[in-house]
Amino acid sequence: MSEPASAVSNIPGSNVSGSNVPGPPHVPGPDAFPSGEGHYLVGLDLRGRKVVVVGGGSVAQRRLPNLVAAGAHVHVIALDPTPAVESFTGITVTQRRYADGDLEGAWYAMACTDDPAVNEAVVAEAERRHTFCVRADDARHGTAVTPASGRHRDVQFGVLAGGDHKLSAALRAAMSRALAEGSLSVDDAAPHAAGVALVGGGPGDPDLITVRGQRLLAEADVVVADRLAPPELLAELGPQVEVIDAAKVPYGRAMKQEAINDVLVEKAKEGKFVVRLKGGDPYVYGRGFEELQACVAAGVPVTVVPGISSSIAAPASAGIPVTHRGVTHEVVIASGHVPPGHPDSLIDWSAMGKLRGTLVLMMAVERVEVFADALLDGGRRPDTPVAMIENGSLPTQRLLRTDLAHAGEVAEAQGLRPPAIVVIGDVAAFTEGA
Repeated sequence: MSEPASAVSNIPGSNVSGSNVPGPPHVPGPDAFPSGEGHYLVGLDLRGRKVVVVGGGSVAQRRLPNLVAAGAHVHVIALDPTPAVESFTGITVTQRRYADGDLEGAWYAMACTDDPAVNEAVVAEAERRHTFCVRADDARHGTAVTPASGRHRDVQFGVLAGGDHKLSAALRAAMSRALAEGSLSVDDAAPHAAGVALVGGGPGDPDLITVRGQRLLAEADVVVADRLAPPELLAELGPQVEVIDAAKVPYGRAMKQEAINDVLVEKAKEGKFVVRLKGGDPYVYGRGFEELQACVAAGVPVTVVPGISSSIAAPASAGIPVTHRGVTHEVVIASGHVPPGHPDSLIDWSAMGKLRGTLVLMMAVERVEVFADALLDGGRRPDTPVAMIENGSLPTQRLLRTDLAHAGEVAEAQGLRPPAIVVIGDVAAFTEGA
């Protein structure tokens, strides 16, 4: 007995006709879509799953961090991987040519060589194995494309722009910036958990805060800010954010450290997310660890976000490297908060005078001559170059050059004012044009 048509009609390729029997759906092939169209955005769970990357050049190098961060078991096959790829932590590198069969067991693949024929072969094997594959040199002939991706809080986002990589990268950068600054509304997003983040704001230029620091600042309910924290960053905060001035003016009024510790703990225990915004780095003469200890003792969660220290950034912004091959093998950063011989001083200034490398003095503006004399007494050459950088990285930056014998005299005559960094050593004579 023959089967009814309704049963036969479900068999692929059947030619049963009739007004009540639907035909097979039309599925367009990959060539039916122009480049960049027809892609289906999806997030892949690659945790513990094999991903094969064929090629070990700059393209592969850029893809590895996100693959490893996603938890994939990454296998790189490359004839001549770059040193960065070869030494990348958390992957397996096999140094040889690609061979058919290398994609066995792979859930995802990337063809990233500079040889089109090899990339074509990788894609062909991937198609046979039903493994999605990105072809880096010609995305149209792969079965997947890599979006320009970003992250904000716990949200990942990706941008595809029809194969225009510059456009997708630009859009990704704009979205990341808008989310970090808060200009792109995230009102529906969950608020940041209560706690404290100690954030280094950098040397002064607001563009030099880290990406993570800027993101956390945009999520803050309360900001406790130092005098040296970039004021432009505070100006970008919304009106709902409470800003507490914790300025410590040199040789002037200051909020007691204990009071700062108390307000961090108090606000966090009210259920708020508090950002302690500092100039430079929280742990370079920023008393950041004292604040961390206070939070931990009170049971308040705390995160530390390193910042760019002015001890390194101010010289760099003035064209001065604190190290240079063949010139100096050491950099010492010293506080000028108390003078040599003071009971609270922990510095052996006679030993400092015997150093041959770079000495960077912070908080030393009022005592440049005193420190110079201590170094001279310790044996440092009178003609040792000295550079004094005021307001490093800011439009008002000023650079004074002299030698150790005349440093105090020049600082006083030129009216050197804080914040300023004093660099002592041969590198202090360097100029960008030399």
